[in-house]
Amino acid sequence: MSALLDVDQLKTLIAISDVGSFTRAAEAVHKTQSAVSMQMKKLEDRLGKPIFERDRRGSKLTEEGERLLDYARRIVRLNLEVLASFADAELAGRVRLGLPDDYADRYLPEILARFSQSNPRVEVTVVCEPTPMLVERLAASDLDLAIITHTEDRGGASVIRRERLLWVTSNRHAVHEISPLPLALGRSFCTWRHAATIALEEVARPFRVLYSSWNSTAVGAAVLAGLAVSALPESAIRPGMRVLGASDGFPTLPSCKIGLMRNKIDPSLLADALAGHIVTSLDNLSGTTLPERAGLAAE
Repeated sequence: MSALLDVDQLKTLIAISDVGSFTRAAEAVHKTQSAVSMQMKKLEDRLGKPIFERDRRGSKLTEEGERLLDYARRIVRLNLEVLASFADAELAGRVRLGLPDDYADRYLPEILARFSQSNPRVEVTVVCEPTPMLVERLAASDLDLAIITHTEDRGGASVIRRERLLWVTSNRHAVHEISPLPLALGRSFCTWRHAATIALEEVARPFRVLYSSWNSTAVGAAVLAGLAVSALPESAIRPGMRVLGASDGFPTLPSCKIGLMRNKIDPSLLADALAGHIVTSLDNLSGTTLPERAGLAAE
C-alpha cells in the first residue's frame, strides 16, 4: 500500500455521506454520476475493502467506510491548512455567504469591514434568505457559509452567539393590551414565530397573526406603526420599540441561538478565512443592555 490516497476521491466520499446519495453528490462536486461511481470503485480497490453496502434503499457506508470517512475529513481539512500556510500571495477569489436579512442588518457591516480590510482581493457574494432556504443552498453547494438561526434539529452548525428573544411593541401605542393579541411574525417555518405562539398558548392568551413576512423590516414596520406585537432577538430592537415583560402579561421566551454552518462538501481557504472573521466580529459586537434599549425606545 505505497500509493497515496487521492484527495479528490476523499472529497467525493464526504459529499456522498453528507447528501445521502451518489446522484446528489455528483451535483455537489460537479461530476457525472458515473464519474462519482468510478471514483468510489477506485477508492475501494485502493483500500482493498468495501466502502459501501448496497440495498433497496440505496447505498450506505460500511464499518470500514465510516472509519475512512473520519480520516477523509481530517485529510481534506489538513490539505487546506497546508496550502494556506505556504501561500505566498494574499487570498483572492469569491466566497458565498448566506444569512437572513435581519442578521445582515445587524451583523454584516462589522463582518464585511473586518474581512475586506484583511482580504481586499476577495469578492463576497451575499445571499439573504430565511434559514431553511440557506440550509438547502448549503446542501446543494450553492453557498460556502451561512449564518443561521440554530435549532437542535439542524445538525452541522456551531453556535456562535446567543441572544434573548423578547416581546416588543410600539412605545407610542397600546396594541399589546388588545385581545386577541395582534402579532407580526415571520413565515410559518420561522423559529421565533413557533416560540412566540407556543408561549402564548401555554398561558392561554388569545392571539392572531395579522402580519407575516420573512423580511424583518416589514415585521418591524408593523410593530412601530402600532399595528402588532412581535418577538425579536435583543440585537434587532430598534428605536421606537418597547420591550414587554411579565408585568405586561407576557411570558418569557427561549433564547435565540445563532449558528454558523459550513459547506462540508467543498470547503475552501476563503470560507475558512471568512468564518474566522464572522466568529470574531460577532464576539466583538457590543451587547446592548435592556436599559440602553429602553432609553432608545423612550426617545
